[in-house]
Amino acid sequence: MADMATLLERNLQGIFGEGDEALRRTVAEEILHDDALFVEPRGVYQGREEIIRIAGQIRAMHPSYRYTTISDAEVLHDNAGRVRWVAGAPGEPPAYAGTDFIVARDGKIAGIYLFFDGPPDPTSPPIPV
Repeated sequence: MADMATLLERNLQGIFGEGDEALRRTVAEEILHDDALFVEPRGVYQGREEIIRIAGQIRAMHPSYRYTTISDAEVLHDNAGRVRWVAGAPGEPPAYAGTDFIVARDGKIAGIYLFFDGPPDPTSPPIPV
């Protein structure tokens, strides 16, 4: 059973940050419930398969982008947590910023809520290479 910080990191890097669909699917099967929900500004997606599909589409829009956390994971009662991050091309300033909020059930993610945080701080360091 993964802790909340691990679930947040694996969701960000292993599902939404992963360009290889087979690897994305492996992580999703390990950390998402079959009926998991993903809510983001453009839509609501229900089920692990739908999350895998939309994560692939999001990744394909910016295949070189990397996600970098800019805060430690914050956890509530071992079943909810959030992490702030920036995304962009390696070596470049961040292009956008967001916060992932997740809810877990029985050690797996039941819900992912993505909030875009507006433009990144202009003093943010470049995305690591």
